[in-house]
Amino acid sequence: MPDLAAMAREILDTLIAFDTTSRNSNLELIAWVEDYLAGQGINSTRVVSDDASKANLYATVGPNVAGGVILSGHSDVVPVDGQLWDSDPWTVTERNGLLHGRGTCDMKGFIALALAAVPSFKQGTRPVHLAFSYDEEVGCLGAPAMIEAMTATLPAPALAIIGEPTMMKVITGHKGITVHAVEVLGHEAHSSLTHLGLSANMVAIELMHDLAELARGLWENADPASPFVPPHATLTIGTMEGGTAANILARRARFVFDLRCPPDVDPEAVLAPFKAKVAALDAEMKQAFPAAGVSITRLSNAPPMAPAGSQEAESFVRRLTGDNSPAGVVSYAAEAGQFQQAGFATVICGPGSIEQAHQPNEYLAVEQFARGADFMQRLAEALA
Repeated sequence: MPDLAAMAREILDTLIAFDTTSRNSNLELIAWVEDYLAGQGINSTRVVSDDASKANLYATVGPNVAGGVILSGHSDVVPVDGQLWDSDPWTVTERNGLLHGRGTCDMKGFIALALAAVPSFKQGTRPVHLAFSYDEEVGCLGAPAMIEAMTATLPAPALAIIGEPTMMKVITGHKGITVHAVEVLGHEAHSSLTHLGLSANMVAIELMHDLAELARGLWENADPASPFVPPHATLTIGTMEGGTAANILARRARFVFDLRCPPDVDPEAVLAPFKAKVAALDAEMKQAFPAAGVSITRLSNAPPMAPAGSQEAESFVRRLTGDNSPAGVVSYAAEAGQFQQAGFATVICGPGSIEQAHQPNEYLAVEQFARGADFMQRLAEALA
């Protein structure tokens, strides 16, 4: 077998060159992966987005039998806008044993390693199911349709490994995430005549204050026994906009927030008082100006992954990595919870550190890349 790490490095160079920032299409990358797999005699299946601008891709490598292993990663990356990079983010640049580039760590490095191992996986008596998604970075939006298709068409896999960066440690739990947009419509008037209008900005500020107090309460009531860091559910406001001029009562304001909850915390219960406040404000505003109001819309909802139910996957992956440290949990959200929710025993394990993800000069250490290559080779041997 040729040097798997060297093969994976060539593939990584190609994958990084595709700008698959979530706002862009990933179809060029998907087409390249399809061609690569076809060259290995592997058929693949697209699961396209509603507007056909993006696609998931899954493929079975090896015999089409039950008991296989899913290797899953997302093809999209976060933006580089406004970040100060020391090299081209769309070209892999090696400096001091580190592979710099947007997505090297999160998580095209894992995808490159899985693709490089295809010739080895083809020899197995149990299959590897490759599963590459879109729009993970904007709320894990793409994977559910792919998971549904895989569940309907594949012989039952034994487990799923999601290759988010964990320094090749086994992770058995992560927080879920819900993202909501709040939109306020006011009534414009001269800012000196506040009795004749209704400022959407002032209403939005009141609601954002309520969310800030809610976030403070989550922190103050954290479960000290929680394994997560931070231990509590977290709420942050990510974007906000509104108004046209300082002397005009704003007609429109909008802000977006995310709530990340451990497996034992129900996000709907957390947000119930806030949603009741929104409904009451909406009715009050419409009494004054019928066209005014406030609405809240859920943009995404990715479930958490709980350690319970992952034991089979955990023990299998530990045998491959040699990791005997206590199983960990992570505070970021991932697609692992979606695979687990579909009934798969699931863990997260991949090369690199999440601390490098989303950063300028994002990198994956060569040493971690090599460990990932060893992992893929051991997986091929285990399935043989």
